Amino acid sequence: MVPGSPRILPCGDTALTVEFGDDIDADLNAAVLALERRVAEAAVPGVVETVPTYRSLTLHLDPVLTDPASVGEAVLRLARAGPPPSAVRRIWRVPVVYGGDHGADLDAVAEHHGMTPDEVIARHSAPEYRVFMVGFLPGYAYLGGLDPRLALSRRPSPRPTTPAGTISIGGRQALIASVAAPSGWHLLGRTPVRSFMPGRDPVFLFEPGDAVRFAPIPVSEWAALDRSAAAGEPVARREEA
Repeated sequence: MVPGSPRILPCGDTALTVEFGDDIDADLNAAVLALERRVAEAAVPGVVETVPTYRSLTLHLDPVLTDPASVGEAVLRLARAGPPPSAVRRIWRVPVVYGGDHGADLDAVAEHHGMTPDEVIARHSAPEYRVFMVGFLPGYAYLGGLDPRLALSRRPSPRPTTPAGTISIGGRQALIASVAAPSGWHLLGRTPVRSFMPGRDPVFLFEPGDAVRFAPIPVSEWAALDRSAAAGEPVARREEA
């Protein structure tokens, strides 16, 4: 899908949103992230924060220094100028223990799709995912690229809590959870990786535009990796392309 012309959506006198489309699509997301880089490079006056999502970029403004109309005009000019040079693409290899106590829904997802649990693991860990968005809770990484044969509507009743590091699916999305929270997604596994760790530099591990590949590991490796991650040591392996 090729992104269409962006449109400006006002959000009061302290923010505006630039919307590129209405789908989960890599091209739309790339256009969002390209515009965010353009805005940062141009140092648009009055912009204090940018928030990229799947398909839009929200800009928070200082109303004393600027107004949404002026920023909207500047941002549209930047969007029409074309994308900046591509950023270095980071690829993360994330270890995952699938099933058992770490992935309570693996067997049910396999049964629903007429697969074995091993087939679900193979299909889930085969793709290279794209981090479309980080949000909802600190460090939550929303991923595109799920094998469509694994797509599954969310659970009819959410769980009151799921652990940090949960690897789950919902609809045609995948997720790396960063903190314990309620969830209606299907839990396939868990990673010891801390994607959100206050006091660490960086606090957030994943960024929009990053790539993620999941690496299945046996449960016997969990304890050692979890201790290393808790101590701030790198557990996810990072590559650049």
